Amino acid sequence: MLSTRRSQSYVIVGTCFSIQVVYVGILFTFGLLFLEFEQAFGWNRTTISGAFSVFLLTTGFVGVVIGKLNDRFGPSRIMIAGAVIHGIGYALMYMIQAPWQLYLFYGVLAAVGFSTHDVLTLSTVARWFTTQRNLMSGIVKAGAGVGQFITPVLLASVLAVYDWRTACLFISIASTIALVFLAPLLRRDPPPAPNPTLSNKPPAISGTAASETGMTLRAAVTTPNFWIFCAGQFLVFFCLMAIMVHIVPHARDLGFAHGRAAQVLAAIGGASIVGRIVMGGLGDRMGGKRALTISYLLLTGNLIWILFIENPWILFLFAPIYGFTHGAFFTLISPTVAEFFGTRSHGVIFAIVLLHGTIGGAMSPIIAGFVFDATGTYQPVFITLSVLAFTGLILVNFVQKIPAPSTESKLLPCSQEH
Repeated sequence: MLSTRRSQSYVIVGTCFSIQVVYVGILFTFGLLFLEFEQAFGWNRTTISGAFSVFLLTTGFVGVVIGKLNDRFGPSRIMIAGAVIHGIGYALMYMIQAPWQLYLFYGVLAAVGFSTHDVLTLSTVARWFTTQRNLMSGIVKAGAGVGQFITPVLLASVLAVYDWRTACLFISIASTIALVFLAPLLRRDPPPAPNPTLSNKPPAISGTAASETGMTLRAAVTTPNFWIFCAGQFLVFFCLMAIMVHIVPHARDLGFAHGRAAQVLAAIGGASIVGRIVMGGLGDRMGGKRALTISYLLLTGNLIWILFIENPWILFLFAPIYGFTHGAFFTLISPTVAEFFGTRSHGVIFAIVLLHGTIGGAMSPIIAGFVFDATGTYQPVFITLSVLAFTGLILVNFVQKIPAPSTESKLLPCSQEH
């Protein structure tokens, strides 16, 4: 029985890892398509960045709905529906002629599908694992790093032979097939443990009862911690998404060719694999708060450093540190939410925290594009990002551990949560 449960847990981790490879790898190709749209249509960077902003806003708001649906129905069918909608969005991008089409096909349709990826995978892992929750989340999010490392290089190779319209069709077909195949392997809750001691043994598989303890959403929103996490996620995404969207154009501005600029993006993805696993493991050892503090320190220092980079080759030194930090943040937030609020309503609580992040992430690319169009430089953007990262560092130190309720009677029943 234990062997079967353990095998199932590894299937869950492998499936969630693979979903992250597909979805996040594709997300990171937007910087390459950014340049294609700029050259093909002559659109300015504010206009193109705006599509990514709409994408993130859609992801955030739909993600809250996905979280509620996942808590109620489980992830498999939701993942299939999301994969199909995401594929339709990219297929329709083949026909783009005007900005509104980019905003609709990419910013809305593709985003609806993408909104499933973190809520479904990380909430599932949070329910399946207890004592190794950060590490397992890190392994799953390492899939995002693998996608970030491989997919931009693959797309750059495709763009060297075909046009961007064909590349969008390729993304549509390949991603839909892969995700529809993976979706049936997802299962929200683990089977009940055969005896109470199993949940304390590797690989730290939680039982169904353990996966349903913790705060309801109604209780969570009354705590300062909830709003600190929301504000922190807003600041983190504001910083990370500005860099993700504009690092390739910035590398081109400094003198890199298209393919070399794509390699900077790939270097970020490769380093993020390490960041996700290392910081996931440290999160289990030292707790989410301390691990987030280290991540904020690294992010602040790195954003200050980019202010002084003039030689484009130095970006290959910047990229590994930034990528490590990028991976750390995306790994730590879900298990940290579970650490402080439990898993009873993890799907919706995590989704709302992510919503605040996606609002920040939606704002920063378009603001960065506007600033560049107005000034011809990203320097004011990098200064602002440094200040915001330091603000997040201060905020996270106000997080306080909340004593867990001693009995189930102190928890609101699920039917009372709205």
